[in-house]
Amino acid sequence: MAVVRVRFVGGPADELTRDLPAGPDGAPPPRWVLRHPEEPADGVADHLYERDDHASPGGWTMRYVHTFPFGATE
Repeated sequence: MAVVRVRFVGGPADELTRDLPAGPDGAPPPRWVLRHPEEPADGVADHLYERDDHASPGGWTMRYVHTFPFGATE
């Protein structure tokens, strides 16, 4: 599986970089639910990020959209 490096912008994962699965076009998924930190304590939430329309010279970015109560995305 191909991966692409993305930078998360805004929200609780601001400036975090991570490898996400790449589609056939080499772009990351249009939306990504991020649990940050990955092993949360009680009461932590899941965070929705959306991909920018195109890659910038520095690569792909995912912008913060919304936070869901922990487990609501499962």
